[in-house]
Amino acid sequence: MSADSMSTDSMNAEALQAESSGRGPDETLSGVPGSAKWLVALDVDGTIMTEGGNISDAVVDQITRLRTEGHEVMIATGRSVAMTLPVLERLGLTSDYVVCSNGAITLGRDEKAPEGYSAVYVEEFDPAEVLTTINGRLDGAGYAVEDAHGLMLYKGAFPEVALAPNSREVDFEELLEVSATRVVVMSPSHSLEEFLEIVEGMGLHKVTYNVGWTAWLDIAPFGVTKATAMERVRTWLDVPTDRVMAVGDGRNDIDMLAWAAQGGRGVAMGQAPDDVIEVSSETTGSDVDDGLAAVLATL
Repeated sequence: MSADSMSTDSMNAEALQAESSGRGPDETLSGVPGSAKWLVALDVDGTIMTEGGNISDAVVDQITRLRTEGHEVMIATGRSVAMTLPVLERLGLTSDYVVCSNGAITLGRDEKAPEGYSAVYVEEFDPAEVLTTINGRLDGAGYAVEDAHGLMLYKGAFPEVALAPNSREVDFEELLEVSATRVVVMSPSHSLEEFLEIVEGMGLHKVTYNVGWTAWLDIAPFGVTKATAMERVRTWLDVPTDRVMAVGDGRNDIDMLAWAAQGGRGVAMGQAPDDVIEVSSETTGSDVDDGLAAVLATL
């Protein structure tokens, strides 16, 4: 399966340089000149954290070292805001920015905010058309919609580990009325191959989507990926394109890894599927073998 078949958004350098809104600092917040530091974007699940939820001491130590040396290490994840902030706490990481919801939400440091961060850039879309298209084609599917405040509303069976503390079950019709930053569809009764075939046959338009390791579909606003969010952050922090590194393992990392590999380092984890490895400039060990710590040690 090619990378193009997994995402409706084909990333290119010109698109990523498009005008953006939100809060961009006049200078790097860490006080280190942009030309002298690396901007390091890290996926969470399967990269920072193993499938079992473990974060190794080696990973924490390398992130701490890079931050101490003045590099900008940050998270770029498909997770919701509510599911991302606890990871920052576990890492002891206070980065200037955090990318959540596959690029739809970017958080910035905010000392006045209760949890230390507030949204500085948000992309939303109307999920009604895509949800209506999918509904009925996947027996037993679960649906979830996340809004700009990180609230997740869902219908159907979702594993507890996938639900944020502020999640709430609602009727399907209520999902159609949310202004969404992210839509998730999961279908435990289908194999990954069956799920891929069904999703590709739906002809989803005006959205960006990625299929995960299992029968799990992430849907974002059209043209929004981790890469578009990271390019915005890179511009805000004035970091050269040859000083960016991105590390990830999933299909929702494809655009970000390709973005980093254009001038810097796009690193696929050892357990990543072939279509993720193909767009990367290098690979490292798997999550359980401390592959992230190993590649961070090279900076």
